[in-house]
Parts: sequence; structure tokens; C-alpha cells
Amino acid sequence: MTAIVLKKTPHQTELDRQLGALQAQAQANTVTNRILAQKRQQAGQALGELRLPNKRDEEWQFTDLSDFKQIAFTAAPPPQLDRQRAETFFLSEAVQSRLVFVNGVFAENLSDVGALPNRVICDHWVNLSLTQQETLATYWEQQSDQQDVFAALNTSGLQDVAVVWIPADVTVDVPIHCLFLSVVDPTPALIQPRLLVVAEANSRLTLVESYGAIASNCTDRPQQQPYCNNTVSEIYVGDNAHVTHVRNQRDSGDSFHFATTAIAQGRDSYYRLFDINLGAKLSRHTLSMIQCGEHTETHFFALTNLVGRQTSDTHSSIDLRYPHGTTNQLHKCIVDDYAQAIFSGKVLVPQAAQLTYACQLNRNLVLSSKARINTKPELQITADNVKCSHGATISQLEADEVFYLRSRGLNDYDARHLLIDAFAGEILDQIPLASLQHRLRQCIACRTI
Repeated sequence: MTAIVLKKTPHQTELDRQLGALQAQAQANTVTNRILAQKRQQAGQALGELRLPNKRDEEWQFTDLSDFKQIAFTAAPPPQLDRQRAETFFLSEAVQSRLVFVNGVFAENLSDVGALPNRVICDHWVNLSLTQQETLATYWEQQSDQQDVFAALNTSGLQDVAVVWIPADVTVDVPIHCLFLSVVDPTPALIQPRLLVVAEANSRLTLVESYGAIASNCTDRPQQQPYCNNTVSEIYVGDNAHVTHVRNQRDSGDSFHFATTAIAQGRDSYYRLFDINLGAKLSRHTLSMIQCGEHTETHFFALTNLVGRQTSDTHSSIDLRYPHGTTNQLHKCIVDDYAQAIFSGKVLVPQAAQLTYACQLNRNLVLSSKARINTKPELQITADNVKCSHGATISQLEADEVFYLRSRGLNDYDARHLLIDAFAGEILDQIPLASLQHRLRQCIACRTI
């Protein structure tokens, strides 16, 4: 028998070289923590079998990584950041329930968790006891990131982890804010934050996960100072637990933002996500939920606002494995100029998931003839006793609606913005933090002029 040897093309070899350079930067710093070192080693081995994606891959066919691949990223330095520059990102509802990381490094001088109950653990990994680390490490093993190149890259460079651990039967009355800041610098940096959230049985939590840039002017504007934020968030919702999760991304206009969010839900649990994407030159969010028991309830609400030449790509997967599951997904995009929005959503309803209710809708508002939308809502159903629906719409501002508002005394600018605000308000009005609602509305109004 003649052995068949598959030779790599020059293009594949170049992708491997680029990925190897990224991995070397991710592992530039040594880690003394035994558990983190083990995770890094396992991910590093898996990474050897992977490569950076390209447009020939179906999941990446509309996302161009050419600009990303041309930049030589280095490990991000741990800068000193004064409180005044960071305070613009603080939330009034989370004055003493805040974890702050700067360039992926825990910032003790900016963090404050004094308002949290004593039993709640809100800290960074290296500050936990060995017993606590060993317990939390078992949650990492429940979901594998070995097939996602960016998630594996994050694990291969583990330095620290933001940890939120809510014990059973505990209700946290104040929102917990996990704030990840990046300092814009002329040297392109690879920053890899990690977040682990465990809400045990019968617990209740509101979590805010924020990404922002410390820059000399509005962070949405290009400044010719690129960096890469490669993030992984793992969230475990125990039996009958209730988690509301607000994720907002406002990275610099020259940055790249790759995010993986993995959720596992226990029996009778409730999880609600608000995913707001405004920043970054190129952002990609891979979002997955796995149902681990009956009667789970899952809500994904997303709002993406793009201007200039921004690209935002969202890939979601909801895996319903048990009966009586409920899921509702609404993904909205406002796209202007030459920007591009991509949405691909899968809802998996196998034979075991009888009596499931699933609804998925992608609505898009296009403000420019040059803007692009690529959308693919998808249901995969083999169960025969379910109620499921999905759809997508792409529209512009209605001339009749603008005319009606102008006939009531508004000028063209105000009429357009009122309609845009109403479109975004369907998502923003449900965010349970008034200060964040107000801030996001201001950002959208500023961007769509």
C-alpha cells in the first residue's frame, strides 16, 4: 500500500507561520500557576493541529482577515493606568462591585468589590486558594475550545482569569461589572482576557462585561494604532439559576476583536444576554449555548452599529437537548457608510427536545447604498412536537415615516435620528442599567450623523 502524503499549499504554510507567531507572543510570559500552566500546555498542543481561517472556510466566507494577518502583534505590556482615565467606563450601579483588567492584567487599584456578599467570589484567578482553583478548573473541562483557533490561542496564553462565582441560593442585588480596558499604543499588542462565571443552583446575578479603549480621542475613530483583543467568556448557569448578562464592546476603531462566549444551562434555569457591538475595525463573536436539562429559558438580544469600514461578524449556536426548552433570539444591525454586518445563527432541535419553543429573527437597518448585510438564520429540527420560527429582514429608513415626522415640525436630521433611536430602543430599553442605556444611546446618536 502506498502512503498518501498531503502537502500544504504555500498559503496554508503562511497561515501556520502567522499562527505560530501569535502563539509565541501569547506564551511570551511564564506562568507559575500549575493549573493555568496545564491548560496552556493542552491548548498549545491542540493549536498545533489548527490554522488561521480564510474566506475558503464556510464559517468565514464573508470575513476578510487580510489586514489582521499583515500585523506583527507583540505581547501587551502591563501599563499603569490612573483612576481618572478609567472612571469614564465605570457604572454608577456597580460602584463597589467592579473588577478591572488593563491589557489583560488585573488592576487592583481600579477594582472594588466591597458591596458584594461575603460568600460571593469576585476576584482574579491567581488570588484564589488552590482548593478554589481546582474546583473551578472542572468547569473549564465541560466545554472544549480545541476546535476554535482563537479560543485555543487564548487558552494557550493564559496569564490570569476574571472569576465570578455565586454560591447556591445566593442572590446578588447589585450588578457585577467586569471591565476590560486596552491602552492604545503605537506597538500592536495581543491582549487575551478570560472570564469565568459560575452561578450555582438557585442563585441570581446581573453581570456586565465591558470592553473599551483608553485613547486620546473618541475610541470609535481610527487612530492608526491597532491591537487585538482575543477574549473567551465561559458562563455556567446552575439548576434554577437566573443570570442576566450585558456584554458591550467599544474597542478602538483600528482594533481587532475576536470573542468566544460559551454558556451551559442547567434544569429550569434562565439566561438573558444583551450583546452590544459598536467598536473595532473587525469584530467576530462566536456565541454558543448548550442545554443541560429540561425547562431552560434562553434569550439572546443583540445590537450592532457599524460605520466607516467596520466589519462585525456574529455566529451563534443554540443546542437544545432536552424537552420544554424556550429560546428567543433577536439580532439587530444598523449599518452605514461602507460597513458590513454578518449574522449566522443556528438553533438545533433534535428528537429529544420535544415541546420546544424557539424563535430567531435578524432585523437590519441599512443607511447607505454601499453598506452590506449577509444574514443566515437557520433552524435544524428533527423533533416533531415543537413550535419554531426564524426570519431575516433588510430595510432602509422609510421615506413616508421621515416625511410624517417632518410634517410634525422635525427637521430631516432629527426625524432620521428619532427613527434610528426607535429601532435601537427595542434592545436598549431592556438593559437593566439606566446609566449604561444612556451611554449607549449617546454613542449611537454620535455615530449615525
